[in-house]
Amino acid sequence: MRLGVNIDHVATLRNARGTDYPDLLEAANIVLRAGADGITVHLREDRRHIKDKDLKILLQNISRPINLEIAPTNEMISIAIKHKPHACCLVPEKRRELTTEGGLDLLKLESRLCPKIKKLQDAGIKVSLFINPDFSQIEAASRTGSSAVELHTGSYSDCNNSKRKKEYKRILDAAKFSKQFKIECHAGHGLTHNNVTPIAKISEITELNIGHSLISESIFIGLRESVKRMKDLIQSCRRKYYKK
Repeated sequence: MRLGVNIDHVATLRNARGTDYPDLLEAANIVLRAGADGITVHLREDRRHIKDKDLKILLQNISRPINLEIAPTNEMISIAIKHKPHACCLVPEKRRELTTEGGLDLLKLESRLCPKIKKLQDAGIKVSLFINPDFSQIEAASRTGSSAVELHTGSYSDCNNSKRKKEYKRILDAAKFSKQFKIECHAGHGLTHNNVTPIAKISEITELNIGHSLISESIFIGLRESVKRMKDLIQSCRRKYYKK
């Protein structure tokens, strides 16, 4: 299981004072040295954290995969094609939301997304779609030709113990269902050291993208240790439950 670390909120801290620190590139290098398999950044339309120049600097200086999260707008598609990150994850975006509140509704957006997905793929960019763990959404994703889906784990992460089992089963079933379509399955949103283990047990999920909790914990234990702890937790879980 790969770990992509979202470093958006390093930029949030930098932007709070309008300084040039903490340095995003330095943070990315620390994250990668700690064992992360790639870097995730979300370039929002309002540029509330990551800026265009951040994306350019990261792509020029990091050889490991960079996953660019973007809303499927013409502006963002053009930016992605210009900079050519390893992958793009298309996500819904609302101006007033604190963070992404759910997955794309592919049943409504499928026909509009298909040409945009093709443009990204023609530019050599791998495309994933951020969706809720729902069978109909996975079926629609497979029709778009995208190579991966990322299951939204926010409901699982945010609910209490009595509802978490139900939300977990939705993710588990969706991940298994995605295998029928030979589409890669990722997951992310709201995952922490305290709730990631059940998700890491799902063999059909090949990548987790985690950000806010790791950056938050790094205030107390350091960025390297926060990422290393998450990577070790995921890897030990996989070894324990899927020994050959």
